[in-house]
Amino acid sequence: MSRLDFQREGADWPLREASRFVETAGYRWHVQELGQGPPALLVHGTAGATHSWRGLAPLLAREFRVTAPDLPGHAFTTARRRPDLSLPGIAHALTELLAKLECAPRLVVGHSAGAAILARLIANGKLAPDLFVAINGAFLPFGGVAASLFPAVARLLFVNPLTARLFAWTADRNTVANMLAGMGTKLDARGLDLYARLMRSPEHCAGALAMMANWDLSRTSDDLAGLSCRLLLVVGANDKAIPPANADEVAKRMRNVRIERLPGLGHLAHEEAPERVAACICAAAKEAGLIGAA
Repeated sequence: MSRLDFQREGADWPLREASRFVETAGYRWHVQELGQGPPALLVHGTAGATHSWRGLAPLLAREFRVTAPDLPGHAFTTARRRPDLSLPGIAHALTELLAKLECAPRLVVGHSAGAAILARLIANGKLAPDLFVAINGAFLPFGGVAASLFPAVARLLFVNPLTARLFAWTADRNTVANMLAGMGTKLDARGLDLYARLMRSPEHCAGALAMMANWDLSRTSDDLAGLSCRLLLVVGANDKAIPPANADEVAKRMRNVRIERLPGLGHLAHEEAPERVAACICAAAKEAGLIGAA
């Protein structure tokens, strides 16, 4: 299997009834839309997809009109040409999608790298939400030797056409479970099966590697400093991918920011405990006047 097929791999995709495909100049996007109320945008992180919101999106859809796309190079979103999977490239592509959808979200929620994408869009004036929620947001560059080593290794892996296939050949539930355990996360069997399904696709693996190889967070501090909206940092206290202490560093760069720490949860906190994360988001949304207090 190379490219994921929605009729085959997506036959039992979470929230499939909310799925549709949207054409823009560069991509055929897989998008899920559900609920009614103020518009909300959910952006997943590297190697993820819309399935990442399977527990959280229906809870938010009780109060919001939720839109969640598969990012370029990921899952069921396909490119018409070689995609630009740098942070600016993905941000530009997402801007085109939102224009096509006529979606101006008042709530934006990003997980990990998805939060960095949203920060860039807000700082550039492409989004103007009332509330920005980052779940284990990947805002800060790696420290020390990793700052240069990680992108270099990702680029070496990306340029080798066999790498993505090697990942795909070795992907199974146990492999995924071990990978997520290294991030402080433990998912149920359904969650593990969905990630294994994605990772068995060389095209999805190549998209994730390309995103990592082209990732540059050197401007993110400026992006954060330029934000005027409310920012809620939801932090899994057991996150081993993004150090929880990073939230304190991010908070120093902001004026209107709050940190919500969730004990016992890891990098995929919103998948481990969607009810807890939804409660944090809805409480902040009430404070922002997005939804009623009752």
